[in-house]
Amino acid sequence: MKKRVTGIGGLFFKSEDPKASKDWYQKHLGFNTDDYGSTFWWKDKQGNDCSTQWSPFAEKSKYFEPSKKDFMFNYRVENLVELLKELKKEGVTIVGEMQEFEYGKFGWILDNEGNKIELWEPIDAAFK
Repeated sequence: MKKRVTGIGGLFFKSEDPKASKDWYQKHLGFNTDDYGSTFWWKDKQGNDCSTQWSPFAEKSKYFEPSKKDFMFNYRVENLVELLKELKKEGVTIVGEMQEFEYGKFGWILDNEGNKIELWEPIDAAFK
């Protein structure tokens, strides 16, 4: 099996006021924000364009469930279909069904403490 996690795909957290959080980060830290938060672009060792997403979610969002935490990490992965099969064999809890969009495939798991983790096989070119 190839590498599993290749980088951080996103940092997601609950916010009392997501718009105010985006505005604050834009004003004080220079984030280039949009409706979803801010996308940071970088290159991997092979020179490929890659992105990491920073997103505040509404405080009442259920997107992080069943985790009780107010944050969720998104990790960039290779070959999500095979990775989910391997993780299931290893006894890792898979949450929901894999979803596929024009910008990549997504799957969700729980870590050893019950934190929901989003796994993303990205198609970075879709953002350009």
